[in-house]
Formats: sequence, structure tokens, C-alpha cells
Amino acid sequence: MSLEVSQLCKNFGSQKALDGVTFSAKPGRILGFLGPNGAGKSTTMKIITGYLQADSGQVNIHGIDALANPKQVSPLIGYLPEKNPLYSDMYVKEFLSFSGGLYGLSGKLLKTRLGEMLEKTGLLPEQHKKIGQLSKGYQQRVGLAKALIHDPKVLILDEPTTGLDPNQLADIRGLIREIAKDKTLILSTHIMQEVEAICQDVVLISKGQIKAADSLENFQQQGTGHQLIVETEESLELAWFEGFPEVSFGPKGNTQVIIQTSEVGDTRKVIMRVIQQKELNLLSLNQGKKSLEELFRQYTQ
Repeated sequence: MSLEVSQLCKNFGSQKALDGVTFSAKPGRILGFLGPNGAGKSTTMKIITGYLQADSGQVNIHGIDALANPKQVSPLIGYLPEKNPLYSDMYVKEFLSFSGGLYGLSGKLLKTRLGEMLEKTGLLPEQHKKIGQLSKGYQQRVGLAKALIHDPKVLILDEPTTGLDPNQLADIRGLIREIAKDKTLILSTHIMQEVEAICQDVVLISKGQIKAADSLENFQQQGTGHQLIVETEESLELAWFEGFPEVSFGPKGNTQVIIQTSEVGDTRKVIMRVIQQKELNLLSLNQGKKSLEELFRQYTQ
């Protein structure tokens, strides 16, 4: 693992922001750090990158204790905060050159990295414009180029797609996929669609605690086979299906009921018994799959 976080704790006064946060990230895979607003995502990111001190715990980056050696690991990390810090009066090329200099790049190496970043992030046509003249999408590209200018091993992106329109969103997603091929990449978000669109692994945090950590495929499969969707011509009543962990009306209203169950076969029998007793006309009975959004609510409520 190129990044390992273990038993990370952080308090702000009487508020426990992080409570034993533990997870790891692999190179070449995008890890979606998923959770509701206020769950502890940004606090975790800031501790990993050295912007905040932890009360206790460990962060290991490529075999180095990051909490004990922040200056040593700083060149290994690229960070795009949620509020992208840019100098709006600087020109794109000027700003990226300045940013590279902060990491100790100079001469031929800085020129080479600058050219590579302008090309990779699609900023070549915009390089002589002031940052303040760019759209939100292109400003995010500048932020990504800044985070990448020193060729870090680990890239951390905190809510990188917030406020983008659909076209900008597609562009940034494609750019993130390309960048992740040879880096360890963590993408913090509260938007489930972002995780489904570009991530291979998921860490779900709520109230400062890790609730789930697995591959996206395994995470999604947790809901398979545990949901039955009943639809009839007549109105249904939830009370007819008492005894199941969760029963709710579906998108079509009271003619459709969704039942969460661990015993699909037995539940089908109960449903058919209700249909017969109430003399209902059954339109469909389908086995569904919990969406990532439903799993998100299950873990965070």
C-alpha cells in the first residue's frame, strides 16, 4: 500500500471529528472517500497532507511516517482542496511556474514539467490568460495542474467536481481517470454518482468513523438479492407486509411496495399469500438491487 491511515483521531474542543479512522489506498486505483457533509472527510485529508495535526493515530506514505516527518512526505503528495486556492490576477503559465518553484523545481526540469502539465490538463490554449478569466471547469484544471506539477506519488482531491456543469464534469472525470493510472488517488465527495462514475474502491465515513471499506464492486453487491419490488393494479398497504426489516412504497406510489429482506424465497411466498388473500391483480414481482444511494443512507442514518 502506498498510503495507510491507522486509528486517526481528532477533536475540536468537545467535538470528536475523527474517531479511529483506518483505511488504505492502492496505486493505480481511484479511492472514493465518501460521506455526508460534516462526516470528517476534509479533516482526514488535511491531516494526511500535513495541514492539520492529529491527536493520535498514524499516516504512512510510501513507508514514511507522515505525521512525524511532514517535510519529508510533502514532495510525495499533491493536494487540491475543496476551495481551490488560485491567484486570479496571475496568468495560468505564470502561476504554474510559480507553484513549481515552491516545490524546488527550476531550470530545464521546471520547463519540462510545466509543458507536460499544460498539455495533460488541456491548458495549452489558456496558458496566457489570467486565471480569473477562466471558467470554473478550467480553474479546476489549473488546480489539478498545480497539485501535479512536482509529480507526486499520492494525489488527494477534495470535492473536485463541485459546481461544474455536465460538460465540465465529464472533462474533469476523464482527466482524473488519466491521472490515476500511475498514482495513488483519493477523491473525497458526498456525491454517490461521482464514486460510481470513476472510483474502483470505496471508503465510507460518517460521524468521524469508517462505516465501510471495500472495492466498489463488492460494496454494490451488498444489496443484491435483498430487495423485492411488488406492483399491483390496486392500492397496497404497508401493514400487509409487517415483519420485514424495511417496507416502503416505490416510485409509482401505493400500488408499488419495496421490501428489504434476507430471505428472498420465503418473502416471495408471503407476498403471494397477501395477493391471494386480498384478491389483488399482480402486475409484477421483481428482485432488485440496492443502489449505492440506498447503501449510503443505510450506513449513515
